Amino acid sequence: MKRHERMNALLELLGDRGRVDVEEAATALEVSAATMRRDMDALAEQQLLTRTRGGAVLSSVAYDLPIRYKHAHRSDEKEAVAKAAARLVERGDVVGLSGGTTTTAIARVLATRPDFSEAGPQPHLTIVTNSLNIANELAVRPQIKIVLTGGVAHSRSFELVGPFSELVLQQISIDIAFIGANGMDPMMGATVHDEAEARVNRLMAERARRAVVVADSSKIGERCFARVGDADVFDTFITDNGAKETTRREFADRGLKVVTARSSVGE
Repeated sequence: MKRHERMNALLELLGDRGRVDVEEAATALEVSAATMRRDMDALAEQQLLTRTRGGAVLSSVAYDLPIRYKHAHRSDEKEAVAKAAARLVERGDVVGLSGGTTTTAIARVLATRPDFSEAGPQPHLTIVTNSLNIANELAVRPQIKIVLTGGVAHSRSFELVGPFSELVLQQISIDIAFIGANGMDPMMGATVHDEAEARVNRLMAERARRAVVVADSSKIGERCFARVGDADVFDTFITDNGAKETTRREFADRGLKVVTARSSVGE
């Protein structure tokens, strides 16, 4: 792993956990503690994290790892999940996308699908999202209609949350919604770090005829602060083939259809 990829992965790890110590991060990224200290010091100089005694925490200006810092971490798995999700979308659909790296990957796959990019008098797809970065990336695609929910921008995730977001979502109908998660547990279901994000994500799922939770296998078994839901709002869970068969059965027993996307990493 090259240094810039390793530093991206460190920021991703820090975004998921909020705080890491040197030994923990070194083990996760398979480098020495000395290398990890140097990486943390370099990122601290860029104000992307704050060094603590023995580790690091998110910097107040890190914005929960803007998407540009996340591309390298588990990109194969996210791409596999994104392609599996995109296959569920049909021309003319209204698609809901929450914020997150996996849903951003879905947006990119949809944007480059030939049947959605053909010239025509009307958009071939409508995307409803509370994610500023997804809206920004897709706004230049004339054949995709973008509906941004409005709301208050969450400084850690580029997601719009709050009453204004909820007001828009309450007035629309969505064909299929893809909701990202920071944690996916058989008992708790999908969870995220922030209660305001959880509320908007759940509402988006509830406004959809079909709601799908998307998360790579590293999120399985994790429980974060705020619960979005499980089979009470979602009917499908898409993950990569790094998920264990026993765990997939646990989700299925809870009422979720589990779709396993095959990535080269998990084979």
